[in-house]
Amino acid sequence: MATIKPIDEEIIIKAAKETKGIVTVEEHSVIGGLGDRVSAVVCENAPIVVKKIGVKDVFGESGSPDALLEKHG
Repeated sequence: MATIKPIDEEIIIKAAKETKGIVTVEEHSVIGGLGDRVSAVVCENAPIVVKKIGVKDVFGESGSPDALLEKHG
């Protein structure tokens, strides 16, 4: 998905109706990002499970990709 706003509601609703769940993956905080927008669309149109994968509710940090992955999983 290229953008969060405007979000392609039609494709999200189609995916929700054709599957048992949706997984979103973000390279930053899961709060207020793509997962939240997808969840809102799904909740109102075709309720299914949405799993959000990304950085949990922590302050942003700098470091090597390996060090950050080890710390945050």
